[in-house]
Amino acid sequence: MKLSPVTQRRLQQFKANKRGYYSFWIFLVLFFVTCLAEFIANDRPLVVSYKNELYFPVLKNYPETTFGGTFETTTNYRDSVVKELIHKDGWMLFPPIAFGIQTVNYNLPVPAPAPPSKVNFLGTDDQGRDVLARLIYGFRVSILFGIVLTCFSAFIGIVAGSIQGYFGGRIDLIFQRFIEIWSGLPILYLLIILSSMIEPNFWWLLGIMLLFSWMTLVGVVRAEFFRARTLEYVRAAEALGVPTFRIILRHMLPNAMIATLTYIPFILNGSITMLTSLDFLGFGLPPGSASLGELLTQGKNNIQSPWLGLTGFFSIAFVLSLLIFIGEAVRDAFDPRQNRFLR
Repeated sequence: MKLSPVTQRRLQQFKANKRGYYSFWIFLVLFFVTCLAEFIANDRPLVVSYKNELYFPVLKNYPETTFGGTFETTTNYRDSVVKELIHKDGWMLFPPIAFGIQTVNYNLPVPAPAPPSKVNFLGTDDQGRDVLARLIYGFRVSILFGIVLTCFSAFIGIVAGSIQGYFGGRIDLIFQRFIEIWSGLPILYLLIILSSMIEPNFWWLLGIMLLFSWMTLVGVVRAEFFRARTLEYVRAAEALGVPTFRIILRHMLPNAMIATLTYIPFILNGSITMLTSLDFLGFGLPPGSASLGELLTQGKNNIQSPWLGLTGFFSIAFVLSLLIFIGEAVRDAFDPRQNRFLR
């Protein structure tokens, strides 16, 4: 498929911003790796060979009786008895990090939280859980939350902004007054009140945040539609009787998306920051869930263990910096004044 000259120019401008271009690939690699978190950090083996048969505990639960044990419950592969039974007639292959999201290391040489070691590369938290494993899972949760929230917020904001900008008049006036009132509601106080009534989870938080985050793009899309609806090609389409929906979708929306796309990385940045803040304050994901905010809380509660706070701080700073650099590169790509990058 051949790209249009405009698209080729934008890609070249995006690549010309080396900092944003490399940040984009680093972010993609990190996101892809964390999406495979179960194959990287898990207290279950990837493969078990027992009596010449292969089992894949990372994908399926097996009772202990499968490997000659006594109990019908799910096998604990870190148990010394289970290890002895399996190694007697086979072998096990664990992931690079043999700890899951809730796995406690009971063989620590010092009381938890334990400092970094060959077993726990970034140490453990105050419950003996591996920090690196929880960082990998927490990064995935934060990124997925930010992406889903950004996509839904962008969709609702674009629809609302396009309706306001195209029709204007009384519709725009009513929408604007509603947005002014809605944006003035205290989000944090509402979350605190609702948290006392309902146990928060991923989708609950997503729904609450979506109620307020959609307003970010409304002003940008509205302004672009205000500008575009006075252009000659839009007036010509209206004079020819082209349906309103088609004018908005095919003729005006592509121009509005140019300004909108430059905001997406920054909205993603804000979504991740919001979830991290809520987790840090204790109004985010359920207790015990792995998240970047929970890691910061561990650092605050255990000042005598600096590796916890430093891990959380540098992880969040690194991810947010990558997104800022990507946003700058996207902004340059859609800026027609950046032709100086082209040779």
